[in-house]
Amino acid sequence: MELKIDHQSPVPLHFQVEELLRKIIELPEYKNGGFLPKEVELAKRLGISRNTIRQATNKLEYEGLLTRKKGVGTKVAENTVTTSLDSWHSFTQEMSEKGVVFVNFRIETKWVKADAKLAAFMQIPEETEVLCLVRLRGFEDGPFVYFESYFHPRIGLTGKEDFARPLYDIIEEDYHVVPVLSREKIRAKTASAITAKRLKIRNGDPVLVRERFVFDPGNRPIEYNIGFYIAEKFTYSIDIKR
Repeated sequence: MELKIDHQSPVPLHFQVEELLRKIIELPEYKNGGFLPKEVELAKRLGISRNTIRQATNKLEYEGLLTRKKGVGTKVAENTVTTSLDSWHSFTQEMSEKGVVFVNFRIETKWVKADAKLAAFMQIPEETEVLCLVRLRGFEDGPFVYFESYFHPRIGLTGKEDFARPLYDIIEEDYHVVPVLSREKIRAKTASAITAKRLKIRNGDPVLVRERFVFDPGNRPIEYNIGFYIAEKFTYSIDIKR
């Protein structure tokens, strides 16, 4: 690809550089983690100042398309998932709204006996059988999140549903149970051997653990969900207003 901008154009130089960089980061040699040419090199080749380059890269870094490390350089950000605290949906709905194409590497259901933690949340006796939905999801190059969802028996799920559909669509449209509240906990930890194997990372690599407690309009428990995300591929966004 030819690195060139139009110095006679009325379009500001930093806008032109920004558009040029957007094209560059889609090239195979840069996509998903490749280092960009150094700022000094780009500035010389384009005949502009380093400040103009920096203005464009700052914009793309803010958008999460580039990452910059002092003394190392600027590279294309790897595929990540960003979710927001002020709006929650099923994973499928979140990804669809963002236009993110993901792969289901594994979807399966099983019946398990509720342990003390699950029984306390769902307000059911320990050892009660509950449906567990297991999903391993990611991009084409590999998984980035492993989910386990446990559902209150009251809902009536059988385990034979098409769980490639958005989960809360199934619960609401097919079983007339409306999820209205999600309480979430997020913590960082190192990957256990089993989590590392599932996510195809190294034992001890950082992962984010996201727990979700979902309730209906009567504040009755519907679902307990726990997800294990590869830390570098997941961002949790919070908007705080004064």
